[in-house]
Amino acid sequence: MKTKQFAFPFVALIIIGAVAYASYRVGLHQGTVPAPAAVPPAADTKSAHAADPATGKTVLYWHDPMVPGQRFDKPGKSPFMDMPLVPVYADEGSDGGKVVIDPRVQQNLGIRTVAVTRGNLTSRIEVIGNVAYNERELAVVQARANGYIEKLYVRATLDRVHKGQPLASLYVPDWVAAQEDFLTAQRLAMQEGSAAGRDLVDAARQRMRLVGMSEEQRRLVETSGKIQERLVIAAPVSGVVAELDAREGMTVVNGAPLFRINGLDTVWINAEVPEDMAAQVHPGNSVEISTASLSGKVFKGKVSTVLPDVNPVTRTLKARIELANPGQRLVPGMYATVNFSPEVRRDVLLVPSAAVIQTGKRSVVIVMQADGKFVPVDIEAGGESHGQTEILKGLAEGQKVVASGQFLIDSEASLRATSLRMGNDPKPAGNATPTHHGRGKVETIGKDTITISHGPITSLQWGAMTMGFKLPAGGIPPGIKAGDRVDFEIRPDSDGGYEIVSIKPAAGDQP
Repeated sequence: MKTKQFAFPFVALIIIGAVAYASYRVGLHQGTVPAPAAVPPAADTKSAHAADPATGKTVLYWHDPMVPGQRFDKPGKSPFMDMPLVPVYADEGSDGGKVVIDPRVQQNLGIRTVAVTRGNLTSRIEVIGNVAYNERELAVVQARANGYIEKLYVRATLDRVHKGQPLASLYVPDWVAAQEDFLTAQRLAMQEGSAAGRDLVDAARQRMRLVGMSEEQRRLVETSGKIQERLVIAAPVSGVVAELDAREGMTVVNGAPLFRINGLDTVWINAEVPEDMAAQVHPGNSVEISTASLSGKVFKGKVSTVLPDVNPVTRTLKARIELANPGQRLVPGMYATVNFSPEVRRDVLLVPSAAVIQTGKRSVVIVMQADGKFVPVDIEAGGESHGQTEILKGLAEGQKVVASGQFLIDSEASLRATSLRMGNDPKPAGNATPTHHGRGKVETIGKDTITISHGPITSLQWGAMTMGFKLPAGGIPPGIKAGDRVDFEIRPDSDGGYEIVSIKPAAGDQP
């Protein structure tokens, strides 16, 4: 009885251990076996160069339009996007950049076409400007003789002054001597009454003129018979004091600038016009000007000149507008919005600006042809306004252009054109058809075709795939069979496919 009780637990332990070990091995195997690579599942058993039952055309390969550089040898679902792969047919390979996209795929990609129309294009230019002093209204007040400033009536810059308003009072010693000589000559002439006395008075009057006395000051000396020791300088124009170089008590010399006064009855608006729009702005163009400080007020004027100087930083030219400033409400330094009167170009070809692709020196649009194919077309674009671009050359009225999704089609067209240049042109320079090298494994050998699972072929921008090739007229060398690794050369044939030029066992597999 004791022997049986001991044997049962021992057997149970052995069974439990065996189960645990088996579970461990299964888990180890599952953890170490790599997951298979993601491959687009085949929708059916068709392969490259097979005829599509729906269209009857020969299929070169399948691809995802969103990733056109990756090719697949079987149909299925794209590994990149939630959409089926799109076939590329043999007759498309010789269209030199044309692209055919299934209508359902066009809808999924958001491709929208619009017709080229005729209409009027209003070229409206709106730029930023600033208010500046009209330098033609600038007045400079200078000392007309050596003297001393005794009294200053304007003491700060930007003070407003009116025409005739006193600015400063100067004591001028040279004037005193000239006036004394004049008054003395005048008395002698009155006493003698001779011609010599009158000549002496004229000479004294000329000396007062030479020392800088104005005609009004000279007349005051003659009528009053008194010496005018001080000179009162008055403002020649109304405006603001832009510069003040005078201070009370200072000595001044003849010709020294004392005040610079800028008038504000008119101002300049300097509009910053971008360099590429400068050809549309000319002297005489009407403009409308508004400022943030005077909301709702619109000033109207005309371009007086376009300055022949381009700002090297902003790449703009200045268009100068001289503008009346009633009430002096426009102050230098203000920002202003300048709208140049629109120039209307009538009966021109128009397309949406979004349809035009700028590629450096070229402007391209994607045109949808009558057979549903898309082809890039070089155009010459004119002006642009309100989302419409004028077409000067390259399109005709009624043609349909792609206004949305054109960048995707343009990239696919460029890829097709590249493939055409690299491998699909039957008559390259020198009349020598290019060949392309590949290495792979023979899957099957038929009567006229051989199927090879090959690696990437860089010269054709092909990824790894399994596809069929046309056999050469003389067949393949003896000894090559299914399962062999081979090196091969291919070239395009007249049917849009590829044929074997030479084939031999792979270098590493030769005996």
